[in-house]
Amino acid sequence: MSAVHAEPFKGAGETFLILSTGDEITVEDYWDRVSGTSWTISDRNPAALQYGIRIGLAGLPLDDEVVYGKVGGYGRLVHVSELGEVRS
Repeated sequence: MSAVHAEPFKGAGETFLILSTGDEITVEDYWDRVSGTSWTISDRNPAALQYGIRIGLAGLPLDDEVVYGKVGGYGRLVHVSELGEVRS
């Protein structure tokens, strides 16, 4: 896994379409910048646990190109490859 991203995610603060679900996510930043660690070692974090299960089912890359954001008020991790167009 990579070290914590040195720079914020270029779309931080913006709302994106999630390609696989059609949901909208307002991105805060890369997960490793938000939490200070990789999602792979974010023990007991519900968003990281859910993401870990989802990557196996969706065939997503096993890397730290993962952003944290809110979907309907709930925190979610999404791989950058899942982000579609900017909605706002």
